[in-house]
Amino acid sequence: MAKSKILVVDDDRKIVELVRLYLEKDGYRVSAAYDGLQSLELARQTQPDLIVLDLMLPGIDGLDVCRILRGEGNKVPIIMLTAKTTEADKLIGLDLGADDYVTKPFSPRELLARVRAVLRRVGEEEHDGPSEVRFGDLLVDFVRHQVQVRGKPVSLTPTEFKLLEVLIREPGRAFSRLELLDRVFGYNFEGFERTVDVHVMNLRRKIEPNRRNPTYIKTVYGMGYKFAED
Repeated sequence: MAKSKILVVDDDRKIVELVRLYLEKDGYRVSAAYDGLQSLELARQTQPDLIVLDLMLPGIDGLDVCRILRGEGNKVPIIMLTAKTTEADKLIGLDLGADDYVTKPFSPRELLARVRAVLRRVGEEEHDGPSEVRFGDLLVDFVRHQVQVRGKPVSLTPTEFKLLEVLIREPGRAFSRLELLDRVFGYNFEGFERTVDVHVMNLRRKIEPNRRNPTYIKTVYGMGYKFAED
């Protein structure tokens, strides 16, 4: 089976070549872009399986690239590369639909682990339990990786879908933020627990009739979240 196609976007060519070296050594097919406009063109033309996207790019920056792709309904997984270290800076990218982020300077091995984990999350199939779940106006199809609300399709990122899947498969069970990080990201994710809050906020924006009074994803104060019980 052919290895996944990965688009690496960074205006620092040395970083691009280093990342390319590690990814190709692991068997991935790699293309590269060095600015935001070029990355958009390649993303549309080549339809990569994952994008490694630098935040600071000439012309159109990484946040705008992410915003444009998501606005077009493109669900390709995105791992942000950011030199900014504050929590708020990192969460902006997640809020726009990025699936993960890595802070510069980074270990190429760490980035490779993130790439593997995100692609595994996209491609894995859940064999236990029903192939789909309906709850009120919400329908989740685990086989097709599709979500509908009131009969209309809803576009979720791979991370948002996995988070919803973890919650809806065990309605009523309270998950801590740390447990959700482990279950959704699938490895020892050294990130802020606030990451979960951002993904939950994005999910609620897409599936809830009223985000201020959620029907499906309930907050467990002082702990985390749970899916509503039948």
